[in-house]
Amino acid sequence: MLLPGVEIIDPRAVYATILAAIASEPDARNGRAIAVRELARARSEATAALTEAFSERPLEARALTRAQSYLTDGLVTVTFDLARQHFHPLANPTEAERLSVLAVGGYGRAEMAPFSDVDLLFLTPWKITPWAESVIETMLYMLWDLKLKVGHSSRTIPDCVRLAREDITIRTALLESRFIAGEVAIARDMDDTLWTELFRGSGSEFIEAKLKERADRHKRQGGQRYVLEPNVKEGKGGLRDLQTLYWIGKYLHRVNDPAGLVTAGLFTQEEFATFNRAENFLWAVRCHLHYICKRAMDQLTFDLQVEVAARMGYHDSGGRRAVEVFMQDYFRHATRVGELTRVFLTQLEARHAKPEASLIGMFRRKKKVLPGFKVVQGRIDVADPRKFLSDKLNLLRVFEEALRTGYLLHPNVMRLVAANLHLIDDDMREDPEAQRIFLDLLLKHGNPERSLRRMNELGMLGSFIPEFEPIVAMMQFNVYHHYTVDEHIIQCVSTLAQIERGELIEELPLTSGILEAGVNRRVLYVALLLHDIGKGRPEDHSILGAQISRRVAPRLGLNDDESETVEWLIRYHLLMSDMAQKRDIGDPRTVRDFAKAVKTKKRLDLLTALTVCDIRGVGPGTWNNWKAQLIRQLYHFTAEALENGLENVNRERRENEAKRMLRETLADWDPKDLRTELSRHYAPYWQGLMTETQATFARLLRDLRDDEIRIDLHPDPARDATRACFALADHPGIFSRLAGALALVGANVVDARTYTSKDGYATAVFWVQDADGHPYEVSKLPRLQQMIDKTLRGEVKPRQALADRDKVKKREREFRFPTHIAFDNEGSEIYTIVEVDTRDRPGLLYDLTRTLAANNIYIASAVIATYGAQVVDAFYVKDMFGLKLHTKSRQDALEKKLRQAITEGTERAQS
Repeated sequence: MLLPGVEIIDPRAVYATILAAIASEPDARNGRAIAVRELARARSEATAALTEAFSERPLEARALTRAQSYLTDGLVTVTFDLARQHFHPLANPTEAERLSVLAVGGYGRAEMAPFSDVDLLFLTPWKITPWAESVIETMLYMLWDLKLKVGHSSRTIPDCVRLAREDITIRTALLESRFIAGEVAIARDMDDTLWTELFRGSGSEFIEAKLKERADRHKRQGGQRYVLEPNVKEGKGGLRDLQTLYWIGKYLHRVNDPAGLVTAGLFTQEEFATFNRAENFLWAVRCHLHYICKRAMDQLTFDLQVEVAARMGYHDSGGRRAVEVFMQDYFRHATRVGELTRVFLTQLEARHAKPEASLIGMFRRKKKVLPGFKVVQGRIDVADPRKFLSDKLNLLRVFEEALRTGYLLHPNVMRLVAANLHLIDDDMREDPEAQRIFLDLLLKHGNPERSLRRMNELGMLGSFIPEFEPIVAMMQFNVYHHYTVDEHIIQCVSTLAQIERGELIEELPLTSGILEAGVNRRVLYVALLLHDIGKGRPEDHSILGAQISRRVAPRLGLNDDESETVEWLIRYHLLMSDMAQKRDIGDPRTVRDFAKAVKTKKRLDLLTALTVCDIRGVGPGTWNNWKAQLIRQLYHFTAEALENGLENVNRERRENEAKRMLRETLADWDPKDLRTELSRHYAPYWQGLMTETQATFARLLRDLRDDEIRIDLHPDPARDATRACFALADHPGIFSRLAGALALVGANVVDARTYTSKDGYATAVFWVQDADGHPYEVSKLPRLQQMIDKTLRGEVKPRQALADRDKVKKREREFRFPTHIAFDNEGSEIYTIVEVDTRDRPGLLYDLTRTLAANNIYIASAVIATYGAQVVDAFYVKDMFGLKLHTKSRQDALEKKLRQAITEGTERAQS
């Protein structure tokens, strides 16, 4: 234990102190209050001592959980003795008036976090007597008065057997019952009865129920191991998974503790050591969560991750935050729990505890395995381990054989591979046959993610590609990335394989077409596998990753030309995404610059496929119609530029084409009105908007009065957003007022354009989403329009009204997004692009645009790219004379003002 028992609680001494205090109290009715007072004092002193001891030894979790259980045992024992001997004494108790107090569940295992529930079972030989009821009631009131969260049941032995037969949760709780106080003989009788009448012979039923329970629990917790804010207890790879293994082992073999799983042959000694390390780590995390929150808490939220990491002694190092190092350790333990579970369950299956798997295998068409392998219980095993290890290439071959035949790996093979990773050396990595096998795993069998994930979990991937090992289970501490870096890469590869299998034609028509037409698959798969290999260090991960790929790509069997293309793809793997999401694709300069960087159609195709897989691999919901349209537009414009020459990408051509299409759309208009509309806009208007939006503005501007504001809200499913068009007389700061109005109604702006017509009207269009990132429901649009109209008419002042709403969520406060502001005079022919990269919040766009307007800066358009809690706002601007912001002093002064607006807004949001 964390402290000697006597330093935690001395039940006899506490009991004696309580009796003495009660004896000196003249009013007998105060007895229970005195008892609670003394017990609370003992508990408070013990809790303070344990808290201090754990802060000094923050990794000794098992010692703390045992100490917490010891403290609870003491409190329960004293209350039981007081209730039985002092408050409800019996001179001559009958056989029926025997009572046993048992701990069940986690408390029964003697594993308690600081704020865990206290689950008690009061056991009597026959029907509960009035005396037993009084004792139980008095006990419970005292424990409740101590602010303990007590779960309790009062039963006879036949009750226990009957209820356990009907309910698997009750059966599991009773499996872990532990005698605390009272008549030990009753507790023994119950234990023996359960084992003889229920547990024995019902192993298969119990296993099936626990595995279903486990699957349901995982589904509720997100279905995979790498959720951003994992549940330490219930999540995949969490404590409950380890407990499930112990429950099954105990149920089948009546082991008294997890160490008994080794004796039962379900774990090797080394695997049990892994079990122990993972369990201790997870308990440490859970106990620190309880202490920080001062209540039962199992969800490792972003803000708590930072605190737990600090309490457990993690520090910033090598360009990584302490919290990222801590979470990498967390996910590595969670992965090992998954490996242990797989090995354990397959061992059970091999022992016919779960026979249905082999029945399925009988009906499945079997493929013959290569010599040296055999099929056991529908899984690939090795015929002779010694012979298998005599050729180290077999460590790779077994994964190829599993993919080729469709069989899963037997735990014997997994153990063999994991225990012999030291055999993988430079000679093997340079072996052409090893390179062939590895590339075939990626390219040949149609589901490379299966072998990659298994190789990664067993440590094989990091051994064969040592440069990959540092990113295994590496967490990226932001809301944007849903997975660890290695899992993100495997998700990307999986997406590429899905596209190749023709499963995403409707969702990804462009990329599906590119792959069907043909690309160098070796280049694309290797580039995806290595694209984030440079993460976790202070340098730019794209540049570092490209440098690393120079070494790795040739070692995987790629020739010089392929290796060079892989290096280029990794160096520029964010280019297309950045151009599409952070720049105005309607500006010809954007397309020309991108085409110059890409140079060839072959590279454009490869980069497009890689970009799409990369975005989709970030997490569920990250890829949407909005991003699809941006990527598609950029691809088509660039392909056209590469085919017909960059000189064809110019403003005049775009303008003429846009006017022709609008003429066709407004064919029913009066020719005079149509001429007015076609002549009133400057060139950028014609390049920046789709014909449908230009037609909407044409209708809004028709006969518009100077004192009038016209608004059109329309769903734009192609962009997963609601399009908000505004037409009104132009005046300084109009963009800022519109941004403020939208922020006030809770609209999240994802893109925006504003143009001034030659006759003095502003045409501004915003694409907005609701708080959940979806277009607004059509039924809500009239009310939304009413609220926006009120704000624009000055009835509501955005700055004052936003003060209460512009808050950063508590769980996102620990994210660090240093503000970067850049001025680019080359990215556009007529505008300066001001790029602001900072933390997102509801009123940010309004604050930035208000600052620009106050400094006489005209905003032509804003391109907004959001990455979780981070946002990049790119503003296309001119000064009041219509010129770019060329002078350094002007840029510096504006940057200072923008930073001030961001700082003041952030302070407001966090207050």
